[in-house]
Amino acid sequence: MWLMMQQTQPDDYVVATGRTTTVRDMCEIAFRHVDLNYRDYVVIDPAYFRPAEVDVLLGNPGKAKQGLGWAPKTSLEALIVMMVEADLRRLAA
Repeated sequence: MWLMMQQTQPDDYVVATGRTTTVRDMCEIAFRHVDLNYRDYVVIDPAYFRPAEVDVLLGNPGKAKQGLGWAPKTSLEALIVMMVEADLRRLAA
């Protein structure tokens, strides 16, 4: 964000890994971090599935890489673990 604010012209940048994943994969990573099986806790309701016209959702960080020299430093797995740990700290407080 700081790099974006330092530009002489305002512009839009996508901050992303350029990697696609599923909600199911994210649940597996999060629950595995606390030694649980997500299938025991998550209810999947097909009514909330995305419409068929959405093939792939993928953020392209190319403009941020080229224009700002930005590249992601945190993997998806590490980010999910950080989020789970933050929730665990909040629950413990």
